[in-house]
Amino acid sequence: MSDEVVVVLVTGPDRDAMTELARELLDRRLIACANILDGVDSLYTWEGEAKHDREALALLKTVASRVPALTEAIVSLHPYDVPEVLALPAVGGSAAYLAWVGSAAS
Repeated sequence: MSDEVVVVLVTGPDRDAMTELARELLDRRLIACANILDGVDSLYTWEGEAKHDREALALLKTVASRVPALTEAIVSLHPYDVPEVLALPAVGGSAAYLAWVGSAAS
């Protein structure tokens, strides 16, 4: 695994739950930072039934080499049975910011 910067998307029931999760992940140094967006409309199918819920979305910044440990931590801490954990590569951005994420999350 590389130390390329990735953004990990995680939805949860509300801002408080996602803030608590992000703080724990920061304490464990699995992420460099998190942004929490409240009031996200999530439409999905669960157990064969169409759902529509209001959730919060956490945008977590880390490096690719931390994704396995980060995923494991999210799965163990998250209130959902099957939490969303989706890592997306950062294909560009401010060199200084990318360097900071790399140093803060490793």
